[in-house]
Amino acid sequence: MRGTFRISRGARTETPTIVAEIEEAGEVGTAECVPYPRYGESHESVTAEIESVRAAIEGRLSRAALQDALPAGAARNALDCALWDLEAKQSGKRAWEVAGIEPPPPVTSAMTLSLDTPESMAEAARAAAHLPLLKLKVTGEGDLERVTAVRDGAPNSRLIVDANEGWRPEMLDSLLPALVELGVEMVEQPLPAESDDALLGREFAIPVCADEACHTRADLDRLQGRYSMINVKLDKCGGLSEALALVREARARGFRVMVGCMVGSSLAMAPAMLLTPFADYVDLDGPLLLARDCEPGLRYDGTTVHPPEAGLWG
Repeated sequence: MRGTFRISRGARTETPTIVAEIEEAGEVGTAECVPYPRYGESHESVTAEIESVRAAIEGRLSRAALQDALPAGAARNALDCALWDLEAKQSGKRAWEVAGIEPPPPVTSAMTLSLDTPESMAEAARAAAHLPLLKLKVTGEGDLERVTAVRDGAPNSRLIVDANEGWRPEMLDSLLPALVELGVEMVEQPLPAESDDALLGREFAIPVCADEACHTRADLDRLQGRYSMINVKLDKCGGLSEALALVREARARGFRVMVGCMVGSSLAMAPAMLLTPFADYVDLDGPLLLARDCEPGLRYDGTTVHPPEAGLWG
């Protein structure tokens, strides 16, 4: 990592990733996933899941069949996106052509400011004040001071906040109106997913986005009436195949959409770029948080991210 990355659940200085490669007739499909302990994943468990379907993949398991062969999560994401990449290379088409969607344009990504003291977050905000959209990691106690400090440090940037399940239900009524006054546009996963009944049927002055509470289309019934937005991440939903279906169904049900990421390299971000035409917010800044990216990587102009070249993915 480029420094220490802190959220409400802890801090880290590196991010483990797994790269899957599927080769056929001289073409290699490649993709990256990021195991996430919050969902019971480890480097070892995700590797074991991938290996559990090795024979099926070598027997030319289809993308459709893969959806039933593995549960949603990082392992299925790596294999699903590698199969997308392989098909694109074999067909001579770009992945968005294979998917039958419009090519993704360059888009503005949020830039994440790590959880820290108000003073440190203000310093980080001043350094990022030229960027159009900042995402602040918060945790509950002291968050109003943190957001106030960031607003002072970056008066012209748009702000969204991500509590990573760090708030208690009683904080909603005091914090949300104050955040609106500070110009915050959206709050991501304020409560633990298992405690979000406190959101049910309530109207808030600011959109509340489901992250840890939203993995696949199967979650949408429960999310209705609790959240107005969902954060779609390939490592949660198990790959681009489910992600495309999820954003379409979510849109049809009236949810707004954020396209997010775990902290990985450009190889992990590249498939998610296909989702950006469906998104209200894009948060694909993972490579910007790393000390080094893969080569070749995505092109970033500040926080404007461009669609992947064929040499990277798809």
